[in-house]
Amino acid sequence: MARISAVLATFNEEENIAECLESVKDFVSEIVVVDGTSTDRTVEIAKKYTDNVFVTDNPPIFHINKQKAIDKAKNQWILQMDADERITKELAGEIVKVTEMSDEQLAEYENNLPDRKLFLRHQKLIEERDGRVGDKDGPFNAFFIPRRNYFLGKYLRYGGTYPDPAIRLIRKGKAYLPCKDVHEQMSVEGRVGWLQNYMLHKDSPTFERYLQRNNRYINLITREMKEQRLPKSFGNALSYFLVKPLDWFLRTQIRHKGILDGFQGIIFSFFSALRFPRAYYRYLMNSD
Repeated sequence: MARISAVLATFNEEENIAECLESVKDFVSEIVVVDGTSTDRTVEIAKKYTDNVFVTDNPPIFHINKQKAIDKAKNQWILQMDADERITKELAGEIVKVTEMSDEQLAEYENNLPDRKLFLRHQKLIEERDGRVGDKDGPFNAFFIPRRNYFLGKYLRYGGTYPDPAIRLIRKGKAYLPCKDVHEQMSVEGRVGWLQNYMLHKDSPTFERYLQRNNRYINLITREMKEQRLPKSFGNALSYFLVKPLDWFLRTQIRHKGILDGFQGIIFSFFSALRFPRAYYRYLMNSD
């Protein structure tokens, strides 16, 4: 068994936690769960897989508990997961493989990834938004893992939903979450590579669950508008009520071929586009 720690932060994840931990238990040597005082059976279920279950508070920035879980890991390599993510057998084998490679072997491996061009294109988009991820040189200390997102009974492939990368595999002490913003990238000392195989992200098994998550995301956008003191102007109203949602919907459906995902792809693009007017409307209604 590889010397890898799987770490999770949880809060009311009784419907997800068992399937998540089942997907990692056979190839990691340690599982760490930091729970934000769940009111369901999350802790009870987690304790069936590990003795390393720690109950704490549930801060608004969930990355705080994620970082606590990372800090408690004992192994050199850490697989940081969300409870609604699943590791496939192909990905598990790749994770074990890369953690046993030298940096020279990893450099060659990265150069020969079948989807290297796609991955680097998405990394460029991430860095244009968040700034450079990792360093140009040095050892490989972290890896993006592509994700396939589950929506209304189907794992989406188009509409910009793939590869939906997240840094999930890190070397202990070489990467951390700043814990300042819910959308922040992990800070990495050294190079960041990619894994070819994807993880399954079962984030929206029902439409109700999707709307709940979408609502929380809209609240965060509204809060950011408030913090930035975005002007309540006609220009911004036109942008958020018309230009941004229309651009998003057409771009994801046509340019990124979201229509090929069928009605799930159309619905996903439509409600994703609605986050712009919904967030701005809430901002306008905020009297503070």
